[in-house]
Amino acid sequence: MSEEPQEEKTVTYIKALPLRDYEDINRIKEELQMGNVLIIKITPLAMKSIDAVKNAIDELKAYAQSINGDIARLGEERIVITPPPIKIWRKKSS
Repeated sequence: MSEEPQEEKTVTYIKALPLRDYEDINRIKEELQMGNVLIIKITPLAMKSIDAVKNAIDELKAYAQSINGDIARLGEERIVITPPPIKIWRKKSS
């Protein structure tokens, strides 16, 4: 019997992270590069500045698109961001 080399399996995690400061975007990008699915609570930053939240979401949306990931809103307080090839299902409006 010959042993075939086993492919290294990467584990994908679903992580919940708070967005407390605009600088947290770097950590979010790193987590996406590692292939993790992120649920981001935006309330902590929203309590400080709605403009900062808008800017952060715009940057994260552009980043998700640049890596062929996906981003969507989960209610009023959260967003979900996925790395490629994971996509978020959206109900088609009629």
